[in-house]
Amino acid sequence: KSHGPEYSIRGLVLTAKVRGHITSVAVSVVERVVMSEAASDKNAEACKEEGNTAFRAGDWERALACYSAAIRLAQDDSVEKAVCLKNRAAAHLKRQDYQAAVADCAAALDIAPSDPKALYRRCQALEALERFEEAYRDAKQLLVVDPGNKTVQPVLQRLFRTVEERRTINAQTNNKVAQMCRYAFGSEEDPDKRKMAINNLVVLAREKAGAEIMQQEGVVKQVGRLVRVEDKAIYLACVRIVSELCKDNVERTKSILQELGVPWFLDVLNCSDEERVNAAQYCFQTVLNSLSGMDNKLDSKPCKEICEQNHKEIDTLLTCLVCSTTNRTFSGLARDAAIELITRNVHYKALDWAECLVNVGGLQRLLEVSSELQEYKYESAMDITPSTRTIASVCLARIYENMYYDAARERFLKCVDEYVKDKLMSPDIESKVRVVVSLTTLLLGPLDVGNTIIARQGIMEMILVMAGTDDLLQQKVACECIIAAASKKDKVQAIVQQGADILKNLYQSKDDGIRVRALVGLCKLGSSGGTDASIRPFADGSTTKLTEACRRFLINPAKDKDMRKWAVEGLSYLTLDADVKEKLVADKSALQAMIELSRSGDQSVVYGVVTTLVNLVNAYEKQELVPEMIELAKYAKHHIPEEHELDDPDFVTKRITVLAQEGVTSALVAMARSESPNSRELIARVLNAMCGEKELRGLVVQHGGAKALLPMALDGTDKGKKHAVQALARIGITMNPEVAFPGQRCAEVIVMYNYIWIIVVSGNSRRVLSEELYGCGAWLQVVRPLLSLLHQDCSALENFEALLALCNLASVNETVRKRIVKEGGVTQIECYMYEEHEMLRRAATQVMTNLALSPEVVRLYESPGDRVKFLVLLCTEEDEETSLAAAGALAVLAAQSKKVCRKVLEPTSWLDALHHLLLSPSVDMQHRGVAIVAHMMQNSRSVAEKLIATDVMEILLALSLLQEEGQEKVRTLAQEALQSAERWKLIKKPGEGSDEEDLE
Repeated sequence: KSHGPEYSIRGLVLTAKVRGHITSVAVSVVERVVMSEAASDKNAEACKEEGNTAFRAGDWERALACYSAAIRLAQDDSVEKAVCLKNRAAAHLKRQDYQAAVADCAAALDIAPSDPKALYRRCQALEALERFEEAYRDAKQLLVVDPGNKTVQPVLQRLFRTVEERRTINAQTNNKVAQMCRYAFGSEEDPDKRKMAINNLVVLAREKAGAEIMQQEGVVKQVGRLVRVEDKAIYLACVRIVSELCKDNVERTKSILQELGVPWFLDVLNCSDEERVNAAQYCFQTVLNSLSGMDNKLDSKPCKEICEQNHKEIDTLLTCLVCSTTNRTFSGLARDAAIELITRNVHYKALDWAECLVNVGGLQRLLEVSSELQEYKYESAMDITPSTRTIASVCLARIYENMYYDAARERFLKCVDEYVKDKLMSPDIESKVRVVVSLTTLLLGPLDVGNTIIARQGIMEMILVMAGTDDLLQQKVACECIIAAASKKDKVQAIVQQGADILKNLYQSKDDGIRVRALVGLCKLGSSGGTDASIRPFADGSTTKLTEACRRFLINPAKDKDMRKWAVEGLSYLTLDADVKEKLVADKSALQAMIELSRSGDQSVVYGVVTTLVNLVNAYEKQELVPEMIELAKYAKHHIPEEHELDDPDFVTKRITVLAQEGVTSALVAMARSESPNSRELIARVLNAMCGEKELRGLVVQHGGAKALLPMALDGTDKGKKHAVQALARIGITMNPEVAFPGQRCAEVIVMYNYIWIIVVSGNSRRVLSEELYGCGAWLQVVRPLLSLLHQDCSALENFEALLALCNLASVNETVRKRIVKEGGVTQIECYMYEEHEMLRRAATQVMTNLALSPEVVRLYESPGDRVKFLVLLCTEEDEETSLAAAGALAVLAAQSKKVCRKVLEPTSWLDALHHLLLSPSVDMQHRGVAIVAHMMQNSRSVAEKLIATDVMEILLALSLLQEEGQEKVRTLAQEALQSAERWKLIKKPGEGSDEEDLE
């Protein structure tokens, strides 16, 4: 308060920020308001000076507030206002807000057209925005205004070279675009030439210059017309051109949207060919990414500011997607793609579209889609696929997850209630059947909502009545709903009491579709005890009979895919029983039938198959049993779960090995394309369990498991990501990262019309890529997920495995080491160097040894701090491996830096550390110690003097005379250290005394 009101308020705001009561944006806003109010009692000059003081102190926010106040107080078109504007532009430059800097400089130049500082700062901002031609124009004008300005001369030369290079590239690219357009859009051209030319336009669209020229030349309209041709290759290339033109460029994306129109994007999506739909879906997502500030990486998130600027376009696109979900003319694949796009984008807070979707009737549309009966071979108004209901359930779950407060969830439930009541008002049976089907979808998605509706008076009774009728359709949908509803213990008990007899009667049906659904219902009720071996809801032997019944449906080739899908779902419940696990693993024909079914591409199959595999390898979530709590439960006479003897680790390992040998890994890779986060989590669990067996890791990599795990490590549920990362860490520990995470792809170079085009060959498909074909390996993408395991919430085992994998990665090349540094890995790894746990401390130190090869890490150790001191202390560790790693890191650092050599002498125990290394019985330890001393001797005379002044001199002499086998390196390095001391003239060879010493 003694410094003025603005300081006390600012302090309160910052305190609130630290306590988490206010955001950084709010802090900035409040600061500006407070500073503006404080400035109201001052004149423009005083505010400007205060801004200059804040600028020199590096407080850019305060400087901006002061300069803004000065601008408001200054007279219009005055020199004083121009000065404040260009000063504020300097603050914008420091904050990297280049657009604002350009605007302020332009306003200053309107007042003073030849102001050198305004011209220079606008030149800097324009260059940062890559508007090189405009920056060059300002630099030239500045040199005319101020010919003696030495600062602008190198900038002008640099910009001249850049502008000339761009002019040359643009001219060449212009010729390429013109030539390719002539071949691509010429109706009389040879079809093969047209295909090749259109593929080359895809490459050009990836280049900035090429994209700009293509937009100027009207290629978008021509491409938009060309997609109407029947040729699939040309169609796909055209859609990809639009995708590339829209990528990472908001203005171009808006222009293309206006030129082609949203209906064009929906038309190309509406197709029955899977490859065409995938290309159109990617194109649509690329447009949304550009408008929201995202990129195509899985872990990217939208920018709130960009979303606000483009909210009209985003809202229009998403609204059109929602409306298209119930479009009667849409194909099933297109409908699935539209729902997947909604799922992908609805959960972002910056887009704020979950609630909007509810408000525009999106829930009712999704429920309408999920109630379609085409799957039951019943006449349907909309075309759907076998995966549509599963995809819709995932989308509904995602929307419900993003209802962050009670009022929003109540609106969600109200919409569902209205839909159900509206359908039930109709007297016909079909409406009631549709209600039950949509309820099943809700129970597979937002379970709480489904359970709430089921609990409404009369709903469960209606379902049980439908199950007891003679109508096959009603029996099927009622069975499915009962199965989905039996998810919670209280619901299972109620259904066992009311519905078990009905399910048993339905199992006697002559229709296989009814029988298999009733069978699954019985399986689910029979497995309600979970893994607790002491709970058996049905009589002994019932589980074995149910298993055999499911097996008969599964292995019978005469049964259609739908029957086998239900059989697998039944097994997913029964395999909670250890006896069933052993029986199923021993049944090779059943395993192969299940693996074959998983490769069908039907997403509704995925969950059942993967859940079965999770149970077989015991990768499900296990409750930790604390001995004290068990004793307490016994005392209180509570039930204590019992683990089956066949779930011991030895039996689990055997089951995992059998599954791997039967080809489960390749099936998991095929299923990893699922959009369901829960399914992906289960897949990650199984792969992690397989990677837990060292001898199976090579097989996992061979079948593409590492490639499948990487996307799951970046996107999915928290537990799913953790399991995927742990599996990647285990692979990275025992395998060469360049083999485990390959980054290069096969390619062929095609020469066409005197230009070279690179075509990537991937399986049977050929994709045109830009020159960035041979880039960094996939191991670079593994770095961030591995670092996420270095967290207190992770177990010590997960920490340890991540550190070992990072150690291997850090040995690959400098690019990987830079990525680890860039992701903040050095600080995270150093935390584990201070750990009490010996294995963690050792692993972290070994990672640092490999990272020490990076010049960036060397600079970190040269900077002020105790990093070097701590390494010196680690050299004296009792654990020999830790001591070796610390000494190795210190030797590598000392070889590269004189500063590090001087820092070695800072701790008081530096001599003890050298003694520990040099006098160790271990040759490896001696080698590292003498390497450190040799580098210190070579790099600095002052350091060498301090070493010679101790008994290190005598130790070096002794080591230089070693003759034992295996100590050649130690002897050589000791001799080099002595030679360095001799060069510094700190010691002399024997017999090289002065002439005066010979006189008497």
